[in-house]
Amino acid sequence: MLRSIVEAFKVKELRNKILFTLAILALYRLGSFIPVPGIPFKAFADAYSEAGGAAMTMIDVFSGGALSNFSVFALGIMPYITASIIMQLMQSVIPAVGRWAREGETGRKKITQTTRWLTLGLGLINAVGYLLLFQSDRYGLTFTTEMPYWLTSVLVVFTLVAGTAFIMWMGELITQRGVGNGMSLIIFTSIISRVPSAIFSSGTSTDDAGMNIAVTLLILAVIVACIPAIIFMERAQRRIPVSYAKRVQGRKMMGGQSTYIPLKVNAAGVIPIIFASCLIYFPAQIAALFNVGWLDAFANAISSGWLNWILTFGLIIFFAYFYTSMVFNPQELSDNLQKQGGFVPGIRPGTATVNYIKNVINHVTLPGAMYIGAVAVVPSILFAFTNNYLIQAFGGTSILIMIGVALDTMSKVESQLKMYNYDGFFK
Repeated sequence: MLRSIVEAFKVKELRNKILFTLAILALYRLGSFIPVPGIPFKAFADAYSEAGGAAMTMIDVFSGGALSNFSVFALGIMPYITASIIMQLMQSVIPAVGRWAREGETGRKKITQTTRWLTLGLGLINAVGYLLLFQSDRYGLTFTTEMPYWLTSVLVVFTLVAGTAFIMWMGELITQRGVGNGMSLIIFTSIISRVPSAIFSSGTSTDDAGMNIAVTLLILAVIVACIPAIIFMERAQRRIPVSYAKRVQGRKMMGGQSTYIPLKVNAAGVIPIIFASCLIYFPAQIAALFNVGWLDAFANAISSGWLNWILTFGLIIFFAYFYTSMVFNPQELSDNLQKQGGFVPGIRPGTATVNYIKNVINHVTLPGAMYIGAVAVVPSILFAFTNNYLIQAFGGTSILIMIGVALDTMSKVESQLKMYNYDGFFK
């Protein structure tokens, strides 16, 4: 990995892409500390730390601390992720949206544009909700008296929605002109930015400094030991053997070779975790909008404790199957094999091959889904018993997202590096 990074910096075009990506991420982190105009920063920070709440804490993790600062990026990437989930579900429910997904580049542009508008709509709802929540008795936020109340309210809502649009624009810029997936890298940056403060909190959680240091080092050692196992599972594959029949083309004998179809054990990556987290913490965003006692209690109930663990595990398995079914189309895969003269040894072409591929995908997806579900839930259970914030910051969800995004980004860097090397060879 380090060698790939060093080699990447030797190629000017790739080096510029990496530096551009780092610059955009640095700009994102800077915006997380710029407070919304008209907000008393210190008074709000004190009120936020006193009010707390498990749901708000997890939303703050995904915003990289921007929510607790009530910064211009307080809404974070969550409106865009929620909009993406809705668009993914609509592809299976609404035929017109499903046709867009099959229209190639034109359809993808329509889906992207609809996702953008939906993100702005959700951002507006969240902005109004946070404004009402932070002005309630729970937080007691008071605006500056230098401007009329209505004007300050409009300014706050407009700033938050503009911040969401800016984050979305930065993520798309990284995807188009940088390295890796922009939205994933923004989530990665938000999560990893909370790690230093979590280590400090773990080291000063009690009066016994020696015990604090020992527990912190033990947790870090366990995390480091789990990383290779997680990487192994992320790279694990189930290979379906494929053979090609021999055929004569002109004077040459074509085909006859054998290959395989690689099916990853965790084909969905971190998408099920991100989708599940967004759905579980969506009630917290609704509670922020209406500021109703029972709704806020429900949001906190499903944001921690045994109910949260069951929901998280179940939703992760559901989204793992859902996303895998969208990525892999057994019918299309079977048709392509048949057109190219390929077949699975021992399986008849056509319907039998489709059913065989479906069964393999279902059998492979289940252990992969249970694996990421367990990695996401077990650290939350440990945190409930230990109350150590390092476990929360380095929880299973955070680790899987960080490792998944890091592996995906490095694979894209390596693929681009190979492309530039081949260009140089041909030149």
